[in-house]
This record gives sequence, structure tokens and C-alpha cells, in this order.
Amino acid sequence: MHVVDRTRKDAPVPPDDAGVTFVMPVLNEEAYLRRAVETVLAQDVPGPVELVLALGPSSDRTDDIARDLAASDDRIRLVDNPAADIPVGLNRAIRAGSHPTIVRVDAHSELSPDYTRRALATLARVRAANVGGVMRADGRTPFQRAVARAYNSPIGLGGGAYHGGTREGEAESAYLGVMRRAVLEEVGYFDETIRRGEDWELNLRIRRAGYRVWFDPQLSVVYWPRESWVRLARQFRATGAWRGELVRRYGRRNSLRFFAPPALVAIAALAVVVAALQVTRVLTGVWALMASIVYAPVAAYAVLVAAVAAGRGGGKGWRDKLWTVAVLPTMHVAWGSGFLAGLVTRARDTVDTSRLGGRNTPLP
Repeated sequence: MHVVDRTRKDAPVPPDDAGVTFVMPVLNEEAYLRRAVETVLAQDVPGPVELVLALGPSSDRTDDIARDLAASDDRIRLVDNPAADIPVGLNRAIRAGSHPTIVRVDAHSELSPDYTRRALATLARVRAANVGGVMRADGRTPFQRAVARAYNSPIGLGGGAYHGGTREGEAESAYLGVMRRAVLEEVGYFDETIRRGEDWELNLRIRRAGYRVWFDPQLSVVYWPRESWVRLARQFRATGAWRGELVRRYGRRNSLRFFAPPALVAIAALAVVVAALQVTRVLTGVWALMASIVYAPVAAYAVLVAAVAAGRGGGKGWRDKLWTVAVLPTMHVAWGSGFLAGLVTRARDTVDTSRLGGRNTPLP
């Protein structure tokens, strides 16, 4: 006997040829924008297509490239995003578009050729409001390859479905996302007070409204991570701060995996305090021995990082492996410390400055 889940609502399914609006927030992406746009415009979609670029105040040649692209193809439209806030840019781009299905694209990403067609078919089949696939991080330099490896590993980012899941089904959130405009209008678009984690929060409201958020592992997006250690640390600290803010707002609706990095930071800080007390002989004897247990999880973490770096798929050489040893703790500590700050003092005006100032390294 088939049981109908009356708490679920089916998202509308527009005609196959109703058209698709791609939306892309852009800031300092001269090395990646042209290729990202090419993969969007090459999508095999049965109907009209438009791409709306939300341009932040770039300091490199991004705006010039965007204007050249728009001048050469009337499917491309430009809107301003002067504050460079991602949810603001996304909302402006969505409202500037006209088609019933919205495809979010990152300027640091490349869509596989059948991505949109597959996503449209999945949306129609399961009547979901949003569907996403797998982020397949890649890199060109030893550092970027190490970051990509961390992204693709369950150790790096906590094992979210879109970092390597293989089982199709309902999901907590969706990477980028192919969404029905009608549902976005119903739930109120992206929350412009949230500067990081805006996709998770939007999908929470979509699920609260009774719609499905779906994961399809056959959908694949190539993602190019940050190109330097400083940019990576900035990115992850801002992301962690906003996750702390989201925990303040939504509590245990956040997955347990989000609490692992701040727990690591807290334990490491406690280990430093214990070590200082032992060195200064404030802690001695049985008390010093008992307190030494705090070193166990730190040592276990160090062994885990070393094992990941030395394991299969470790990159193209010893530089990749050494960078992996540096990258994993950087991601976890920056994210965890940001989380604790956001949880205690709120994220407030925390922004991701990893795209601000200077130029991204061009791809070879």
C-alpha cells in the first residue's frame, strides 16, 4: 500500500520549453569568469536561456570581461551588486530574470554539459523545489590541488552529501541549486541579512514550507578553490562565523557535523593551557597525569591529517602532500574559531574578504 505524505507539497513543473534563468554573483574573477560563462551558455536546454551576472566592485578586469561577454551575446545581462553581498546579488539577479526555473552558478565553477537538462528532469520527476549535485573541486597548483582534495574528502568538510555523496534522495541543502521561481517567491528569496550559509538557510525555509530539497549525485559541478593560504583562511573564518550565527538563530536544526571544527579548536586550546600549567609545574603528580588525557584527541587528529595526506589520491607529488598537511588544519581551525566567535558575539558585519583586493592567479 502506497502511503501519501500529506505534509509534503509538490513544486510546480513548468513546460519543458519554458526557459531557464542562470544567476551568478561575480567579484574579482578575471581568471575564471569567461570559462564559467562558456559552460553556462553551452548547456543543452530545451527553451530560452538567460544569464544574469550580479557584478560586485571588482578591483581586477572582471567588469571589463563581463561587459565584453554581454556585448557579444544577448543572452547575458548585467546587474549591479555594489556591496558585494552574495544573497543581495542573487536576489537582484533572480528578479532581473524572467524564466520559471533558476540555476545558481558560481563564477569559480564549471557546469558539466548535461547539468541543467539532468536537473530539470530530476525536478520534474520528484516534484522538488530545489535540486543540487556534487561539487567536484579541482586545482592547478599544488596548493589548490591540496585544497580540492580536502573539499572532496569527508575529513575536510564533514561529509556533506554534495562533497561526494552517491545516494539520491531528499537533502538538507543543495550545492548551488536548480530552483523553481514560484517557490522562491513564496518563501521570500535569499535572506539578505545572512552573508555566508545563505543557501542552507534558504533550503531550511523551503523544507519548512513543505517542499523537497533533492540531491542527485549524477549532477556534477567543477569548483576551483582559493589559490593561497591567506585567502583560504579568510574564507573559512567568515564561513565559520556565519555558521555560528546560524546556530544562534536555528539551534539544533544545524547538523552535528558543523560542531566538529569548534570542538577541535576548544580541545586544542585546552591542551595548550594544560601544557603551560605542566611546564610551569602548576599541575604536577597525578593531576598532571590525569590532565594529559586532553592530548589524546589532538594527537589522534594529527595522525588523521597525516594519514589523509599520505594516502591514495594525495596529488601529483610531495608538494601536494605537504600542502594537504597545512590545508586541513587551516580549514578546520579557521572555520572552528570563526564559529565560536559568531556563536558568542554574532557574525554581525563579518564578510568573506578572500575575493577582495589583488588578483586571482590565472589558470594555465
